[in-house]
Amino acid sequence: MKALRLIIVGGVAGGASCAARARRLSETAEIIVFERGPHVSFANCGLPYFIGGEIKSRDDLLLQTPASLKARFNLDVRIKTEVVAIDRTARRVRVREMETGREYDEAYDVLVLATGAAPVRPPIPGLDRPGHFAVRNVPDVEAIDTWIRGMPAPVRAVVIGGGYIGLEMAEQLKLRGLEVALVEALPQVLSPLDPEMAAWLHAEMGSRGIGLRLGDPVACFEPPASGESARASVVVLRSGQRLPADLVILGLGVRPEVALARAAGLQLGELGGIRVNDHLQTSDPAIYAVGDAIEVRDLVTGQWTLLPLAGPANRQGRVAADNIFGRHSHYDGTLGTAVLRVFGLTAGCTGANEKTLRRAGIAYQALYLHPASHAGYYPGAQPIALKILFAPDSGRLLGAQAVGADGVDKRLDVFATALKAGMTVHDLADLELAYAPPFGSAKDPVNLAGMAGQNVVNGLVTLAQWHELATLDPEKTRCWTCGIRKSAGRA
Repeated sequence: MKALRLIIVGGVAGGASCAARARRLSETAEIIVFERGPHVSFANCGLPYFIGGEIKSRDDLLLQTPASLKARFNLDVRIKTEVVAIDRTARRVRVREMETGREYDEAYDVLVLATGAAPVRPPIPGLDRPGHFAVRNVPDVEAIDTWIRGMPAPVRAVVIGGGYIGLEMAEQLKLRGLEVALVEALPQVLSPLDPEMAAWLHAEMGSRGIGLRLGDPVACFEPPASGESARASVVVLRSGQRLPADLVILGLGVRPEVALARAAGLQLGELGGIRVNDHLQTSDPAIYAVGDAIEVRDLVTGQWTLLPLAGPANRQGRVAADNIFGRHSHYDGTLGTAVLRVFGLTAGCTGANEKTLRRAGIAYQALYLHPASHAGYYPGAQPIALKILFAPDSGRLLGAQAVGADGVDKRLDVFATALKAGMTVHDLADLELAYAPPFGSAKDPVNLAGMAGQNVVNGLVTLAQWHELATLDPEKTRCWTCGIRKSAGRA
């Protein structure tokens, strides 16, 4: 029997994991990976930490090389090589070597698109001035590092965009000793969080000397005034405020890289990503797609969404390989579970936020609590700002958000597991979780969230939300947290 010929377009998370899984499932398949960049497998989530010096060497960011993948998995990896066209009828791709310009064709039995996403570059005047950088790959951070080393101190950096990369870059640049301002067009950073949870990050960043400019998008980038460094820009905001910058980090988000798929006539979704089924097949059964280029189902709402995250991309690569080699795996969807550190705080979320649930027309109840990260009598306990969203009738968990100095990540992992399992607040209250005073409490914050949710579902407590406090009647309201009671009424 002729060995299957598998071609994968793109490496890093989705493509590299698909290739490795494919080799584990077949010793005979011919597997070719085309990567247009210089590195086929690198730690893109670690890029900001190289800038700040927490990751000392750029070599630490390189997870695999063509040579190591050849030695370990017998993969034919061709870097600096771009697939420029797909001939679906003939089942072949047109390939261009980026350094020489030479083009040639390669046939495939199955094709996997792991083309990723590209930084958003809106038509802002002056966007492409020298000293403006995106953060997507190892050459990007090497260029940023070289630029900073060539500037006289103090270096003034402006980060455009308050998403994950923007916040991490702002933190790392500040820790490196730069003067840092962060500009975000929305009134909050980290839009997966609801605004009252993001407020904790605003306070932390302000206390660390980050100049936040929220709700004020960039209007243009101008050359420096006479006498300023020739390598500087002036970031002009819509409000008219002007921010001198020796370095600009463009963290304006990403959009799926779908030019190859579009030209091949593959179906795209309404959000602009490649449309796939739960086997990760495109509209052409011989072509699969994984990673940041595809639209996925939101596990809570069931709606299509774009979630460019490394964890889901790795799992998608594995699922695609399983299906290619007859194992019939399914990719059910994504929760969007994510976490990051901003100086002394950890923040993260899983599942839906209020904005998403309102758009989807899903009824929900929001609940807040601030439990300690471990037993209060044991030294070092820190409060966790915790928010859960759940169905008012059944108590089914819909989402969770948390911010705190300690213990946030492990609680988010429990909530993510509970969401995947379809658990309710009743289930959370009944979970048996690891306990010792340095690590948690006999009633873990996850348990407490479930117990408080039970009280709401069972009608024992009626909640007032933070934005309703100014309208409450003090004669009919009791604060259960502080014990102040004006009447027999409960709210």
